[in-house]
Amino acid sequence: MSNDAYGQDSAALPAGVGGFAPAGFGPLVRAFATLIGHRRGAGGALAIYRHGEPLAHFWTGSAGDRLWTADTAPIVFSATKGVTATVIHRLADRGLIDYQAPVAEYWPQFAAKGKGAITVADVLTHRSGLSSLPAVATTATESLDHELMEDRLALAAPDRLLGVPTYHALTYGWLLAGLARAVTGQGMSELIRSEVTDPLGIDGIHLGRPAAGSSTEYARLAGAHLKLAGHPIAAGFLDRVGMRIPGPLGAAARCLFVVGLDSILDGDEPTILDTEMPAGNGVCTAAGLAKMYAALADGRTVDGRPFLQPSTHAAIRRVQTYQLDHALFYLPMMWHLGYHSLPMPGARNGFGHIGLGGSFGWVDPRSGLSIAYVHNRLDQALLPYDQLALGWLLPLAVAGANATRGRATKIDRAAA
Repeated sequence: MSNDAYGQDSAALPAGVGGFAPAGFGPLVRAFATLIGHRRGAGGALAIYRHGEPLAHFWTGSAGDRLWTADTAPIVFSATKGVTATVIHRLADRGLIDYQAPVAEYWPQFAAKGKGAITVADVLTHRSGLSSLPAVATTATESLDHELMEDRLALAAPDRLLGVPTYHALTYGWLLAGLARAVTGQGMSELIRSEVTDPLGIDGIHLGRPAAGSSTEYARLAGAHLKLAGHPIAAGFLDRVGMRIPGPLGAAARCLFVVGLDSILDGDEPTILDTEMPAGNGVCTAAGLAKMYAALADGRTVDGRPFLQPSTHAAIRRVQTYQLDHALFYLPMMWHLGYHSLPMPGARNGFGHIGLGGSFGWVDPRSGLSIAYVHNRLDQALLPYDQLALGWLLPLAVAGANATRGRATKIDRAAA
């Protein structure tokens, strides 16, 4: 490796990092290598597009017994929500859904228990009062039956936080899937293919297990996962007491916990791969996720047609509520229609979605930059550290892109 490594005057990448990056991305590559480096059985990737063209894509580490490659894809957890929201925007773009219309206008069953006035926009901005997982699932096994979850949410009563931004950690996906199924007759997995990946020529975004014949290779989870939540004492507390805790702690517990939920992540082939959980079980490559977000900056499909019309682009760029989120400890999420911004450098003018563990997809329509970061470590002891990755990777990516001139020279280095 030369003295010009990390992109001062060349595109050299450090040993153990594969892919390519143009000059100017040195700080980002160093930060990425620090964040991912030397994790046992773990790895990750970061991809950047500008105006729909790949600008940088690099990776390091491993997925269990395999080295990480461009086609390696972990579960991205809540970063899946951005993909699911994009399906809804494609349907709205064709006039099949109106954001301000009641959900029950398309899904009549949803009008039960006083929910007739809840709009599509309310669901997309986590204001439908249906964030509680235990309200619809009594066991983790039930949460794996996605059509059952859709049906139960349709019949559920909203809680007292109706109208208040309260993160719908898992119910969000089934709510939008139920809406989309009522409109199209198709499940969300099929819609992601027909509305997102096929039109954009992406083989790197899947809901659950990658389809047979796909080049995408699932990266099994590394780390201790969420074992603490599965401990009998902790699980018993959350089950019997946690659901009655007032304030944001109780709201967070209700939106995330049901007995045994930690077990669906266990094993090399966890059961979470075999369901449609449109709020949390997306399996994505960094390049696939970045390419999807590139299309949200006035992008086009593979046949040259606009991916979304200008009016739809304008709608999704607009912050819908500045109210603090009640289940995310009053964080200023700045909810868009299915995405969020954050009041931090590089993030305020863009939007996207972060997932558990820090994976994220992001786009800044003004600059045409789209960025995705994915990795496979899920360890409760290191979760706060990993969750903050966007806070330092995103500004470095923006700075590197601003410093970049010309096309990147690809450097194919085998990950060591």
